[in-house]
Amino acid sequence: MGSFYIKQLLVGRDVAVGDQIATGMQNFVYLVGDGDAKECLIIDPAWDVAGVLGIAQAEGFRVVGALATHYHPDHIGGSMFGFSVEGLAKLQELAPCPVHAHRLEADGIAQVTGLSKSDLTAHDSGDKITVGEVEIELLHTPGHTPGSSCFRVKEALLAGDTLFLQGCGRVDLPGGDPEEMRRTLTQRLATLSDGIVLYPGHAYGGQSAPLGEVRRTNPSFPPPTR
Repeated sequence: MGSFYIKQLLVGRDVAVGDQIATGMQNFVYLVGDGDAKECLIIDPAWDVAGVLGIAQAEGFRVVGALATHYHPDHIGGSMFGFSVEGLAKLQELAPCPVHAHRLEADGIAQVTGLSKSDLTAHDSGDKITVGEVEIELLHTPGHTPGSSCFRVKEALLAGDTLFLQGCGRVDLPGGDPEEMRRTLTQRLATLSDGIVLYPGHAYGGQSAPLGEVRRTNPSFPPPTR
């Protein structure tokens, strides 16, 4: 079955140390993979790609791919608010590998990063991505952007900007949809059990917590309607 490996990296603390903009953004980058096979994927590689790769290498892991939760530059690289963030393009330069994302996000990713469509592997909700013997399920959770996705790995939910420990992703940016976000929070994610641990894309309210605790403390994520 493979042993599940996950490492949460906070930009400004674990990578991109000393970068004031990165520190203020509070992004998380994740390594997930198979601890037996020593292979991992990077979720939302941005800000300090060489630093992320260095941590993977120091822990004995080979990076074999990347997962993009959505197309915003603070998660995959590009230009935002007048400054540049390195990301997927830098990863392809340093450690070329497949990039996985929901098909509705492919155009945005290509536009923001400069990657070509052939660099991306487009997925539908429910698709499985395998690293070693560990399966990662892509869950389409639109609202923040049309192709926003969470990644379910065993008892972990890596949620990008869909859901934080406090609050949820903004819906007032290009591609945001309040009604889709409402459906995502009250229907698409409502079936997930309380014991699954949420790992968000930003440190808004904390680093991780079981969904049961998030339901009790986060007004944006109500319990499912009975």
